[in-house]
Amino acid sequence: MQAVVLAGGLGTRLYPLTADTPKQMLPVVDRPMIEHVVAHLGGHGVTRVVLSLAFRPEAFIDAYPDGTCAGIPIHYSVEPEPLDTAGAVRFAAVDAGIAETFLVLNGDVLTDLDVSVMVDGHRTAGAMGTIALTEVDNPARYGVVDLVPDWEQGQPADQEFAGEPAREPVAGAAGLVRGFVEKPSPDAAPSRWVNAGTYVLEPSILDRIEVGRRVSIEREVFPSLVLEGSLRALCSASYWLDAGTPEAYLRAQFDLIDGTRAWMDPVSSTAVVAADAEVERSVLLPGASVAPGARVCDAVLMEGAVVEAGATVRDSVLGPGARVGERAVVTGLSLIGRAAVAPRDAKFNGVRLPDGQFDERFSGEG
Repeated sequence: MQAVVLAGGLGTRLYPLTADTPKQMLPVVDRPMIEHVVAHLGGHGVTRVVLSLAFRPEAFIDAYPDGTCAGIPIHYSVEPEPLDTAGAVRFAAVDAGIAETFLVLNGDVLTDLDVSVMVDGHRTAGAMGTIALTEVDNPARYGVVDLVPDWEQGQPADQEFAGEPAREPVAGAAGLVRGFVEKPSPDAAPSRWVNAGTYVLEPSILDRIEVGRRVSIEREVFPSLVLEGSLRALCSASYWLDAGTPEAYLRAQFDLIDGTRAWMDPVSSTAVVAADAEVERSVLLPGASVAPGARVCDAVLMEGAVVEAGATVRDSVLGPGARVGERAVVTGLSLIGRAAVAPRDAKFNGVRLPDGQFDERFSGEG
């Protein structure tokens, strides 16, 4: 089994941390995000990963020059131009010579999904495509999947099933996708199950993706499979997190240090914390330092980041070499970029330092 991992987006939601680093190369506790993704795939028998790249591909190539990541062979596929999700999948799969059933994943999604079960179900059903679904509290923020579970096959959409009202899919349910409803109001949502960004696809799908233009797999390819009755979905209750926002990026770290997913040491052996400094539920990467009287809570300090005496950093991320001056306060999901400085006595709440805009050559998944 091979997998195409989409990792070509600019990561604008995490700017300025992503000003010179692809989102998937940002650290999650002790290693880049992409290594968590690839290691999970390797645990389910994936034998090669194809990285679909666009923005700063050299960051990946330089990090894994021997062509392996988390012990799994990788193939680099660099888009010559922005091709959107389906275009990127086609280009990467053809470039890598994929000719059998394969996986596709968004590279900024961290999940414990059992992809082995998903692949087995896909093959048993003889589907063209199968998508993983995850349940959310507020479906109005997402594209909701209208699923007909296998137990209701053959029943009209508005008909009661076995004397009971039609049941909403539950974790573990699988069935045909009947359609997609984009950001529905609460009373119009067919369910709370949304696209989780992991797919099993047959290689024949690649022939449906037009060459030479941007093609969306969510808005064009999947709806065409729905019309043919060849797109299935699996509802999963497994851990799932789109780590592409500041809040989610922080949560990805905490879930690995507080036991939600694992127990990992949050403080590097080369980080320095003063005896009277306070550090709570935070990740300190190599070379980070916290001076006397400083407080760091629910935060991430990347390599070489410095919090000076009496300063406070809470619910925020300091990029490599960033510095928070004496008595400064940085809170509210602030992102302090590489080597940026929050001046002495400054108060920053929800800021991005430095502020700026991306070169919009690439789009990808955001």
